[in-house]
Amino acid sequence: MSTSTAASSPPAPATLWSPLAISMFRAIWLASVVSNVGTWMQNVAGVWLVTTLTTSALLVALMQAATSLPAFLLSMPAGALGDLIDRRRLLLVTQGFMGVVAFVLGVLTLSNQVSAFSVLGFTFVLGIGSALNAPVWQTLPAELVPRPILPFAITLNGVSNNIARAIGPALGGLIIAYYSPGYVFLLNGVSFVGTWIVVYRWRRVQPEAIGPAENFAGALRAGLRYVQYSPAIYAVLVRAFAFSFGAAAMWALLSVVTAQRLHLQSGSYGVLLSWLGAGAITGAFLVGRIGQRLNFNQRALLGALVFVGTNVSLALMPTEYGLFPVMFLSGVAWLLTMTAFSTTVQLHVPKWVQARVVSIYMLVFQAGLSLGSIVWGELADRVGLQYSLLGAAAWMLLSLLLALPFPMRAAEDLDLAPAEHWPEPVVHGAVDPDDGPVVVMVEYHVPVAAQPAFRQAVGPLTRLRLRDGALRAGVFTDLARPEQITEFFYVATWGEHQRQHHRFTREDLLVEAQVLQFHQGPEPPRVTHFLAFPQTPNVEVPTPPEDLQGQQ
Repeated sequence: MSTSTAASSPPAPATLWSPLAISMFRAIWLASVVSNVGTWMQNVAGVWLVTTLTTSALLVALMQAATSLPAFLLSMPAGALGDLIDRRRLLLVTQGFMGVVAFVLGVLTLSNQVSAFSVLGFTFVLGIGSALNAPVWQTLPAELVPRPILPFAITLNGVSNNIARAIGPALGGLIIAYYSPGYVFLLNGVSFVGTWIVVYRWRRVQPEAIGPAENFAGALRAGLRYVQYSPAIYAVLVRAFAFSFGAAAMWALLSVVTAQRLHLQSGSYGVLLSWLGAGAITGAFLVGRIGQRLNFNQRALLGALVFVGTNVSLALMPTEYGLFPVMFLSGVAWLLTMTAFSTTVQLHVPKWVQARVVSIYMLVFQAGLSLGSIVWGELADRVGLQYSLLGAAAWMLLSLLLALPFPMRAAEDLDLAPAEHWPEPVVHGAVDPDDGPVVVMVEYHVPVAAQPAFRQAVGPLTRLRLRDGALRAGVFTDLARPEQITEFFYVATWGEHQRQHHRFTREDLLVEAQVLQFHQGPEPPRVTHFLAFPQTPNVEVPTPPEDLQGQQ
């Protein structure tokens, strides 16, 4: 009786701790906690060092820009590399590079050979390593855990960063107060060593290549094209930029509020960041309950609304004690909003383009932080700190309206595995993958009365063709036979069309089925492939007769 009951009982529901049962994810997660603590210590030490070396609010705000700008410049190339080469090797290179940069900055700081501008420069170089590392690091949960628990794994990534935010700033502030920022930079260098060792011990199974290999430029174009023709991802990008642009005021100006408006020391700055981190960790534990009541779209709205209050409080709150609960709630809102954006993106993207789309998302988010840091910092220098923060609050309030034209769509139940249902084209002779362009035509027989509905159904399919590699696509009607409709799509090379075969997902089958239901006839729609000027190197070109040679 008990055996039968156990066999028929449903599996336990996934929780926040489910991904940690997977040993490799657990090891990488723990290593990331240590590395993130070092990173947050470095952030606090760098910002505070610049704050003590200059009186310019703009230079202090540029520390955020120095961190974010490399991501803006290099996220897309890093994403393309992450989809094209071995991700493990790329992580080893970036982790080692960042460790070396942190060590060098620590040594120079301890020998009193740094200025505000040199700290900005080293922060920028460290940001280069982070920009190359981040897109691949963000895709690790999708490689290491099953899709049903992927949202929890992504949340744990946010928890890792926020545990570090709760510990790192306070620890960094203590070291700065009693010793020197240089020791903080050295400890950050040590933190990369553990991550490097864990990644080195990861025996990653390289995915089997499907279709002809992509080149770097083509991979970049494919990533951009995928985002351009994916409305769900495009909506997240718009919302993420608006949020990060307004939230940048808090990250860029919190140290200025602490030092110049409240006249406090580095320890207070670290404590405020610790309250922020504690709120984010609390938010992680609330994700399960909140997920039952609020979808990702509503979480993003709530986060933006909280940051309206955050910026107003930073502008007007008279004491640091009043800012403690504000920073705590801001941490909760930050984690819920970030995980809503990141999870929505990753759940909408198949694995073949995952690192590229994640890199574009990170580029857009970091662009918002970089531009916001510059704008709010410059505004603080020109019209005053309080007016700058109130302007950021007004921006966040207006950004709530973006939920109307750009709602974030649910993606938990999408099946993005390759459909692999297209038959291989019949080809006489060998075709080089670089030959092209290629035109594919699909002929449908649709009654005239059903054609308005057909046109509505075929629109999403046309967008899928463009998303997966087509440069142009459309639908034409035969004037002599109105019931004969031809869909065409134009692809740059034969190799790119072969890759299209493997990019069509099981979820896309639903869109295709909506179109096929309008086709009538005993045979399925006829598909033909046309190659422009096929190369025939083995065919000899006849020499014209002598009497014609002089006329040519």
